[in-house]
Amino acid sequence: MQTNKRSIVILILGLLAAVCPFSIDMYLPGFPSIARDLHTTVDQVAYSLSSFFIGVCIGQLVCGPLLDRFGRKTPLLIGLGLYILASIGCSLSPSVEALIGFRFLQALGACVGMVAPNAMVRDLFPPEQNAKVLSLLVLILGVSPILAPTVGSYLIATSGWSIVFTVLAVAAILLSMAVMRWLPESRGADAGVSLKPTAILHGYKQVVKESQFATYAGAGALASASLFAYLAGSPFVFMKLYGVSEQQYGLIFAIIAAGLIGSSQLNNWLLRSYTSSQLLTAMIATQFLIGLVLLMGTVSGFLGLYSLVGLLFLFLSCQGFTFPNSAALAMAPFSQRAGSASALLGALQMVCGSIASALVGLFFNGTAVPMATIMLICCMLGLAVLLVGHKRMNYQAKREVAAQQSLEILEKF
Repeated sequence: MQTNKRSIVILILGLLAAVCPFSIDMYLPGFPSIARDLHTTVDQVAYSLSSFFIGVCIGQLVCGPLLDRFGRKTPLLIGLGLYILASIGCSLSPSVEALIGFRFLQALGACVGMVAPNAMVRDLFPPEQNAKVLSLLVLILGVSPILAPTVGSYLIATSGWSIVFTVLAVAAILLSMAVMRWLPESRGADAGVSLKPTAILHGYKQVVKESQFATYAGAGALASASLFAYLAGSPFVFMKLYGVSEQQYGLIFAIIAAGLIGSSQLNNWLLRSYTSSQLLTAMIATQFLIGLVLLMGTVSGFLGLYSLVGLLFLFLSCQGFTFPNSAALAMAPFSQRAGSASALLGALQMVCGSIASALVGLFFNGTAVPMATIMLICCMLGLAVLLVGHKRMNYQAKREVAAQQSLEILEKF
């Protein structure tokens, strides 16, 4: 692939992957004003975030087989069309119940932008380049937590919260045009892929049975769930507990997200000397240690605003290593089922993220402790899955080597 064309393809894939984060982050500063305008509470508005997560989980599992059956671009464009209509519905919502419903539909459309890029990276680039390309996607993806809350906060302050969803709809229209014009079809339709429920479930079962996928997808999803716990808890922690304004919250969000962007590009450089597996293990372990300090600080109450931002910056910077390496390693064994594998990978991330965000609300006690606790538990479980998975894969590899050696001995006789 030519350099210029390669750059355009990576840019479009990165923008597609950023649709969901923008849809999540851009309206977060507007929770108080949404609650006021729709005559409800912030807790009720938060259900629109939960419905989005649920929609993404369900949608990814559906669109994965569709991408394998009908090619990549057609389901992608249909999903963007649904996203545009649902975004307009969100902007016109007369009640919080309507907003929750339209957010679910918006997620069903947006989820294709999460699944298709991973599958297309697997289609278009050699496996040894996947982690590097995904790191470039994270660079684009990482802009969303920096721009989205900041832009969202200023839009809400000047024009009200509904303008956020109008802007998202317009952006999706422009992105659809770019997909039609410049994004190549990386894999054509395959009539051999069945869309019967039993066949789809069998396909997902085959993906899960691959120990490499189970290990790295599970570890990556659990570690990434700490980010969702942060998303769920940070509006209250910063705007209510520490008293920052909507604009200041957007700035803090941007500073913390800058660490994720920088680390994703540092990951690209470190891949010259270390394997994806080595970097993933080291970063999840580092994340666990930082999370432990964060929890002790919130429990003891000695963390001020700046020290809290600093620890969250370091903690979430680890995500710049976790996502590209876990995704590349999980997707590596697949070619024919890349769409299904990508969908299952994304669904696992959203399921874990949804649970993490829900637990933050469930154990809410007016402090930052629930957020910090869930963040620590997520990376602790991710590290445990990774270490156990490594042992299992090493054991399987030794058995395969022993079986091969036995076969060679028998062939000599």
